[in-house]
Amino acid sequence: MGYRKGYYKKDGTYVQGHCVNSKSKKFYSNKSKGGCLSVLLLILLLVSISCSDDSECESRTCSDFSTQSEAQSTYNSDTSCYENLDADNDGIACENLPN
Repeated sequence: MGYRKGYYKKDGTYVQGHCVNSKSKKFYSNKSKGGCLSVLLLILLLVSISCSDDSECESRTCSDFSTQSEAQSTYNSDTSCYENLDADNDGIACENLPN
């Protein structure tokens, strides 16, 4: 419980202060913060779902292959999926590997 100070009305009359329940003020102020937090968490969840990687391509690098011919056959099977195997875009995959 707390004491509320008196105040003047627009017509100039003075109104005495009275006791107020301080718990009710805290309840209402915390309620609005919880709602905003819930909305923020919902937005973050939706953004994380929409940004997930839906790619069906395997992540392969040149170090996954022992020879250039293995890398080339994998690259030729789907060039858009394994475009990272051809660093200089000349159509030859993993040129630094032995034949």
